[in-house]
Amino acid sequence: MEARKQQLLRRHRRNKRILMVVALPILVALDWFGSWGTAPVVLLLAWIAHEAWFSDHLFYSPKDDYHYDFPADSLSLSVRIGRDGVVSPATASLPGTADTLMLAVHIRSSWLGRWLDPNVLVGEGVHRDRQDFERSVNGVRFVNLSGCLDSLRDGRLRVRGRFCRLSSEATLHCFSNPDYAGRRVMVIAPHADDAELAAFGLYSRCIEASIVTLTQGEIEAKFYRRLGLSDTAAARLKGRLRSWSSHTVPLWGGVPPSHCVQLGYYCMQLTKMEGEPCMPFASRESGDSDIRSVRRFNPFKLPGDVDGLPTWSNLVADMAALLKHFRPEVVVLPHPQLDPHPDHIQSSRLLHQAIELSGWRPDVQLLYANHLVDNDRWPMGPAGNGVALPPCIEALPADKLWSPLLDDQVLVDKSQALAMQHDLQAPLPFKKRLRRFIQWCLAARRWPLEGEDEFFRKAVRRHELFWVRPLERDVSQ
Repeated sequence: MEARKQQLLRRHRRNKRILMVVALPILVALDWFGSWGTAPVVLLLAWIAHEAWFSDHLFYSPKDDYHYDFPADSLSLSVRIGRDGVVSPATASLPGTADTLMLAVHIRSSWLGRWLDPNVLVGEGVHRDRQDFERSVNGVRFVNLSGCLDSLRDGRLRVRGRFCRLSSEATLHCFSNPDYAGRRVMVIAPHADDAELAAFGLYSRCIEASIVTLTQGEIEAKFYRRLGLSDTAAARLKGRLRSWSSHTVPLWGGVPPSHCVQLGYYCMQLTKMEGEPCMPFASRESGDSDIRSVRRFNPFKLPGDVDGLPTWSNLVADMAALLKHFRPEVVVLPHPQLDPHPDHIQSSRLLHQAIELSGWRPDVQLLYANHLVDNDRWPMGPAGNGVALPPCIEALPADKLWSPLLDDQVLVDKSQALAMQHDLQAPLPFKKRLRRFIQWCLAARRWPLEGEDEFFRKAVRRHELFWVRPLERDVSQ
């Protein structure tokens, strides 16, 4: 994936250079033959057009198909979408236990879909869902129909494209899962807020949930420098605030402080730590080197509390001790192939090594993606809507899917859980605020009122989405 991203990035930069070479003589000609103000006006209009329609970061072509392989035991059905939008499967073949439904369908944008976000409307009335896709889309996409099984079986489910057209032939992928909220669940969060972004709906329903936060989240503390603090003091304050959030915010979802653990390691250092397991790696920005500074609210002592050194050996020993203490049957953590953040990738490697050390092996892992290597707008579209599958241009492991539906009250609670996170309350820079205003006016995009951070739009959705992977498979893959 990273190689493909770099290839498309080079192509994007090359096209920008070609455009500049072509545009320069045109601007010179406008300035020479037109009035003195023509060229600046053209430049301003070009910049506005760029911010409105061409500033999305897509490291793939909208004309690429998404490619997903699913396990051999999952059910795939051919369906037909009529002119009236009714989805017509072989009704008798639909399993009554299917909780997650994904419709693989070719979507082609209309000419308006080059300027306004194409979207698929699922259902009708107050329960109608909307799932957005890339402008100029022309390929296979996966629409999330989870929660629509009854209307699909009754022949009442309609899907229709807005600013796009759907092919009449499609494939419905059906997955049946147990309700993992009924089992002992451990959410592994590389940073404070990762648990809420990915799994607030899940852990707020669990009969027994624990949340383990790996790092303090102290870097990129520019906002706190406005308080007159030095760089190190600002980073230290941010780390303390986010560590506090990792203990307190889960209580809003019913997880008591006795089941919340902050390990206190440092952001963007986990990869280096694994490379030299016994070498301590201090914070890059706060200068701190003792992880015990944010561990005082932990419910019990851990191996790393002995010397407080930020080493990989201590981190693995801490996680092994937590596995033995909480004995989770299900672990929830970032997807090692889809989520590109280095700390998120390392969480899978950490889990694998901790399992080997502890001897406790959970049954299954539920994988989430809070970041995406290919498209930084996914999930696309306004808050409160469903979650379509993310871009997948290259092959991934063939995992099952689980996409539980969240009711309206849980959506409100999830948005407020995010509002409690200090890191998601920093004001937008002027450039981003101006870009949003331009897109609001010209591209009809909308953002939620609960908060300005992009995660209020991306994470507060009708569905949460997990890839289901048995732990018999090597989690370091």
